[in-house]
Amino acid sequence: MSNKALFLDRDGVVNVDHGYVYEPEKFEFVDGVFSACKAFVDAGYKLIIVTNQSGIGRGYYTEADFHALTDWLIGQFDKRDVTVSGVYFCPHHPKKALPRYLKECDCRKPAPGMLLQGIYEHHIDASQSIMVGDKLSDMQAASNANIATKVLVRSGQAFDSQAIDAADHICDSLAALPAILL
Repeated sequence: MSNKALFLDRDGVVNVDHGYVYEPEKFEFVDGVFSACKAFVDAGYKLIIVTNQSGIGRGYYTEADFHALTDWLIGQFDKRDVTVSGVYFCPHHPKKALPRYLKECDCRKPAPGMLLQGIYEHHIDASQSIMVGDKLSDMQAASNANIATKVLVRSGQAFDSQAIDAADHICDSLAALPAILL
């Protein structure tokens, strides 16, 4: 049996993008994120976070810092009875990174690697799934993984026509999504 998933970018979708956040005290959840995610989980979606984390590659914080923040984040969702089924991250950057992270990879969005890993490990049916992001690269990764529905959240930023054209839906934040898709 295949599952459906709500794939979420992290920075700018789950939390306010303050740039290279790796400490809980600097992590600010987007208003309405918990209720929106709960609505999708209650509707049978697995919640999977897929996030580029070039701050690791650039040496701003470590993989251990990222994992500690991720454990805290999952705990915040758990406190609200929302299960996060998986979190996938890419520490690489093709141009600005420490040597061990300096590379072209298949996981950094717009490449589909993180999404494909989530699809495989959680038995996801991409044709029933949704990707929510705040950048063109999120929409491209979803297309590259054959995710059926692509949602662009504004997160207070403007988009060029290419990003707008790549999305199936555009909304102000994740909080608005249940009313559009459920």
